[in-house]
Amino acid sequence: MSQIVILTDSTAYLPTTYCEEHQVHVAPLSVIFDGDAYREGFDISVAEFYKRIQTGSLPTTSQPNIGDLVASFEQLPEGTDIIGITLSSGISGTYQALHTINMMVDHVNVHPVDSRISCMPQAFLVQEAVRLRDAGATAETIVNRLETLKEQIRAYFVVDDLEHLQRGGRLSVAQAFVGSFLKIKPVLHFVDGKIVPFEKIRTFKRAVNRIEEMMKEDIHGDGAGYVIGVIHAEDSAKAEAEIAELQALFPQARIEMSVFGPVIGTHLGPGAIGITWYHAAE
Repeated sequence: MSQIVILTDSTAYLPTTYCEEHQVHVAPLSVIFDGDAYREGFDISVAEFYKRIQTGSLPTTSQPNIGDLVASFEQLPEGTDIIGITLSSGISGTYQALHTINMMVDHVNVHPVDSRISCMPQAFLVQEAVRLRDAGATAETIVNRLETLKEQIRAYFVVDDLEHLQRGGRLSVAQAFVGSFLKIKPVLHFVDGKIVPFEKIRTFKRAVNRIEEMMKEDIHGDGAGYVIGVIHAEDSAKAEAEIAELQALFPQARIEMSVFGPVIGTHLGPGAIGITWYHAAE
């Protein structure tokens, strides 16, 4: 059986210790402030990023360097299968870049997987790929499982400030102005790989409560067999409070915490929170 390499990009926001322990390779995306690029996870920390945008600076983002990836792939043995799990192709060109690289490097087989989302749901896919690889699954089996799993993962986000969605082109100036005036906190989700509003709700707490209502409709009983993720934008206290509420609702679920790092934080801004869940394989 050929060697299987698991690659993801930095927007999965997996702990470095996990990636090192499980041989997960990470291709960093970058945020660009005033013409200077900073690779997330390497050149700028999450805390540094949020401190900087709170001064009014809003960066742009860029995908991983194709040349660096090609150079890395060229070092791999003949016939290596690379499973590349990327953030949504609707907000980044990373997925398409892997297809391009697959045509450039002849001796390895690149299997791009478009997560159609990002952050912790993307990390769930990586973790499932690791589990299957370690169990001896083939690359084809792993890719097929990931394509099935990504349709089962649910995820919703609430932003505290509409300005970042507006400046990033997700809302019009008029929508952001009216929404801010009415204190609307949209519940967002990914549709066809793009961030779009799901519902517009007055107050942050009501928006989070709406997500919890959907969870109660979807997760039956005490949550046994479910994995739940709470994602925060450099506000662990807010995430811990939400985790406590979810633990009371679903005491048997496995609940984990993650963060919106610089690239996704560029779109959502400080104060955002996300909740994601799925039923794990038996």
